[in-house]
Amino acid sequence: MNKRLFLLLALLSIAPQWAMAQLGGTRAFEYLNLPSNARLSALGGVNLTSGWGDVAQAIYNPAFLDKEMHNRLVVSRLGYFSDIANTSVSYVRTFEKYGTWSLNVGYLNYGEVESYDEDGFLNGDFKVHEYVVSIGNSQQFGPFSVGGNLKVAASDLASYQASALLLDLGGTFKHPERDFTVGFLVRNLGFLMSDYLDENNSQLPLDVQLGLSYKPEFMPFRFSLAARNLNRADVVYYDASSNTILGDEDNEPGFSEELFRRLVFGAELLLSPNFQARFGYNHLIRQELKNQNGVNGGAGFSFGFMFRTKRFEFAFSRALYHAAGGSNTLQINMDLNGLIKKKTND
Repeated sequence: MNKRLFLLLALLSIAPQWAMAQLGGTRAFEYLNLPSNARLSALGGVNLTSGWGDVAQAIYNPAFLDKEMHNRLVVSRLGYFSDIANTSVSYVRTFEKYGTWSLNVGYLNYGEVESYDEDGFLNGDFKVHEYVVSIGNSQQFGPFSVGGNLKVAASDLASYQASALLLDLGGTFKHPERDFTVGFLVRNLGFLMSDYLDENNSQLPLDVQLGLSYKPEFMPFRFSLAARNLNRADVVYYDASSNTILGDEDNEPGFSEELFRRLVFGAELLLSPNFQARFGYNHLIRQELKNQNGVNGGAGFSFGFMFRTKRFEFAFSRALYHAAGGSNTLQINMDLNGLIKKKTND
């Protein structure tokens, strides 16, 4: 990693958000935590150790970036609730003198929203958009790799705008002989460049994560475990079934509940280099989105699949959020050099 990138990492690492454990609902730019690709969505929404060779995963954890991804393009679209849609385009290129770099552009469109005045009269419609542009680089040291994504994020909520400069910093250890990976990731570390209002004190969605993935030698499965929100003392959420906020002083969760709210589980069925099935479970989503009658409609579970042709790789995932439905992600990976290489551990 060059000197300029190291200097940037050092400057951003002293940002005050590092030491702040923010509660849910008080942070801006939460859209940065939406799953940005089909693999991520299928594996529970958080995964930092599965997907070697997958450009989309290198956008999430920059330590995955390597020269084998040269000249690859990824386009993904998350169809969220109502008219909300998140589109992401990523490209990787290797330069002889400057190493391998990634470029990602993400666009979240909320559609048109009706505007009313204080007396309840319709004032027409307005649009809401949020954007992120990032560049990434990584370096390998034997079985270890480190990488960083520098991101500029912008939020345009009618007449209110905010912007931020952020950094994702990741590291991995990949066992040289076994299909075993350990990862560390700091996401959304940085500072606001502008806020929606001068009197606002919006906080960024900083997240510190640890993870591991392992495929037993004689099994067609790879199992993943990710721990997130490690920078927060509590993971607070509203429990609609009991009309309480779990995590406050009067509703302290037990140790097991506190632990499982931080964990995301994933599994991949590796039927062949050209086809995979993926499954995930996110306990925090399941607890947050069940209704007052305790019905969750499969909330917290997710699944998907991937298949390859000669020139393309297609992926689909569905994440269940509520009895009313979930979200779908479609993704296409293109190797602009020609055929996508077949790797048994992708």
